[in-house]
Amino acid sequence: MDDGEQNLPPGGDPDKTALVFAARSVTYAELGSRAARVHGALASLGIGPPERVAVMLPNGIELFEVGLGAAALGCDVVPINWHLKQDELAWVVGDSDASLLVAHVDFADTARACVEQMKHCRLLVVGGDGPDDYARAVDAATPATPTWIPPNYFYFTSGTTGRPRAVERETPTSGSGMLTSLATMWGFQPDDVYLACSPLYHATNGYAYTTLFQGGTVVVLPRWDAREFLQAVERYGVTVCFMVPAYFIRLLEIPREEWDGFDLSSLRLILHAAAPCPIDVKRRILDLLPAVDIWEFYGATEGGATRISSAEWRTHPGSVGTPWPGVEILILDDAGERVGPGVDGRVFIRPPGGQRFKYHNDRDKTDEAWCDDAFTVGDVGRLDADGFLYITDRASDMVLRGGVNIYPAEIEAVLQRHPDVVDCAVFGVPDERLGEELQALVELRRPVSGDELGEHCRRHLAEFKVPRYVQIVDALPRDPVGKVLKRRLRAERWAGRNSAIV
Repeated sequence: MDDGEQNLPPGGDPDKTALVFAARSVTYAELGSRAARVHGALASLGIGPPERVAVMLPNGIELFEVGLGAAALGCDVVPINWHLKQDELAWVVGDSDASLLVAHVDFADTARACVEQMKHCRLLVVGGDGPDDYARAVDAATPATPTWIPPNYFYFTSGTTGRPRAVERETPTSGSGMLTSLATMWGFQPDDVYLACSPLYHATNGYAYTTLFQGGTVVVLPRWDAREFLQAVERYGVTVCFMVPAYFIRLLEIPREEWDGFDLSSLRLILHAAAPCPIDVKRRILDLLPAVDIWEFYGATEGGATRISSAEWRTHPGSVGTPWPGVEILILDDAGERVGPGVDGRVFIRPPGGQRFKYHNDRDKTDEAWCDDAFTVGDVGRLDADGFLYITDRASDMVLRGGVNIYPAEIEAVLQRHPDVVDCAVFGVPDERLGEELQALVELRRPVSGDELGEHCRRHLAEFKVPRYVQIVDALPRDPVGKVLKRRLRAERWAGRNSAIV
């Protein structure tokens, strides 16, 4: 087979730039060829369907090579937050039954220590030079027939038990069908230039693949930086991007005279989600970019729910919109009965076509999520008379910090491993930049500083899970049976706000 032969996605021009990262650009032909070699390398290691490939990589070209190569082989891809520590990584790799972990050299020590615990998992290191070097394995492989298939990602989402669980589709939709639906809903075109400015281990990498499978170009930033974002939009003629509210806040901190120095005329669509957007921030970003369609959407790894345009938001400020095509939103009370407009209740999402999911290896969590043919992720909200949804609180303990889901149970379990901790409560408190920050209230057997408890957390948890505020208390408030009244603690710190979320 000629290494240059290509089966391209619809609209894919072999000579057109598919990906741009730093000083490197890759054409569709080159990306397809590279993915075919990854396919061959994985097969030579004895990996095949239904096995899974875990990926612990920062933003870069290799993420797409591995994703496309594994997809062509018929293997699911497990994206992993590269901030995770060894114990956290071992849980995800082990629970997913991944047969291979592809990790960047910066995380190689953690990855090797993890793989040593696993009898079933092998390791390839991107940027390394040892026997497990990714580039050596891929370069030496006989390329398989190049096939463009969207990756099927096996995403983990945090759980109330303190351990993340993967969302597994019981009624799978083809990857190409899903990307076609997204392209239709948002109007993606072959001439689009999508800017990936958030971490690609999140489900929003679907918008990058949507662009590729429409024949457009994806520009990848290594990390979020407000000025680099503006520079990239001007330099590459970016048309579409996904952002979180924290990015809006950073952009609004740039002086207006700097903004006026950038040509942002190519930008037509900004999608944003993952965390509630403060009303003032949203209004200011709409005023700053009046020519851009700024669509907010609400949903989760489990499924999409609602969306709202710039114009709709101005008449329904604070809303997250009306349902996606084929989706129905239900507001239910504690008895599972529907409530009327203006009444708060648990938000349930009825997916189109009877689609269902389960949480991998967690039947109890699956059963808790579903009520007949609709599911909830624990949010509380209401519908107005026009059918627009407003999220007002969370029934679960989940904290949304900068668009990242964090469940306090995991942090509490780590704190309780400290020999001097009697009990603790971790919850979210308001933060104007990140939406929420983590606070821990801790009962102790003997004096220990908050700094020491923070360091204890850092040894076992990724940095974004370490509480910013640690308060030592004589006693935590409890109900008559001894359960900590965490919701009361949280409510005290959110008092005086229209919503219990930022």
